[in-house]
Amino acid sequence: MTAGGPQAGPDGRLRCPWGLSTDDYRAYHDDEWGRAVHGDDALFERLCLEAFQSGLSWITILRRRDGFRRAFADFKIAEVATFTEADRERLLADEGIIRNRAKVDATLANARVLVDWAPGELDALIWSHAPDGATRPAPATLADVPAVTDESTALAKALKQKGLRFVGPTTAYALMQACGLVDDHLEGCVARGRV
Repeated sequence: MTAGGPQAGPDGRLRCPWGLSTDDYRAYHDDEWGRAVHGDDALFERLCLEAFQSGLSWITILRRRDGFRRAFADFKIAEVATFTEADRERLLADEGIIRNRAKVDATLANARVLVDWAPGELDALIWSHAPDGATRPAPATLADVPAVTDESTALAKALKQKGLRFVGPTTAYALMQACGLVDDHLEGCVARGRV
């Protein structure tokens, strides 16, 4: 087994090392991360959560995801777009989420932009940046997994040009990984190829 490569979990199956650190991570790794996500509201949620994760560990967001969903009306774009200043203040006082003013403001602003898009437009824009999986070798170790790619840089630029905030290339790549646009499960990982 290569250093930084897949490791055996309690069930003996190989997984990406990060997927073994907690039960929460293992469930997320096995059942969600890298699986295709479609739908404007579903992708809006992932985009928002990746932005909230910026500068923090993903486990912090994962463990507060239910709180985020309650606070942000299950990330229904049409509902979040109607949030008022009173809602903003409620969010900034909500201990169930990350109370970062810039990230809360970006989420509300992004919903107000997206509410005017045609149904399926966010889904189509994001998925148009998925690279050809056949041209990407499976990473052997965590060191082989990039933080930014040409595709994530292009996606971030496209989203920013459409008026979205808090969507840099690193956040865009994390979104691509989480939503199955790329399969960054390590070679030999039980979840590889489930995209």
